[in-house]
Amino acid sequence: MARTLLTEAQITERLSHLNGWEVEDMRLQKTFQMDTYMAGLAFASAVGTVCEALDHHPDIHIGWRRVTISFTTHDVGNVLTESDFRAARAVDGLQYPKA
Repeated sequence: MARTLLTEAQITERLSHLNGWEVEDMRLQKTFQMDTYMAGLAFASAVGTVCEALDHHPDIHIGWRRVTISFTTHDVGNVLTESDFRAARAVDGLQYPKA
């Protein structure tokens, strides 16, 4: 698996290919706006299913009509690796009801 720390230049380059994701404290994160709270629950479940298949699990925060997804690679010291960006691209590929 891609569990090697990315350089700042590599992180910047990969971020340029993602829509709305940002890096803060070695966490790749994005907040998704939802039509309803229940849509957020369904979206979080879909994210969990996709990420389980990738064997790379995000932290998920579900709020009222919004879901925040954040990735870091825990097993190599909470840094960003290719696995984080691969998972973010997979999450971006999910269809969900946007607010």
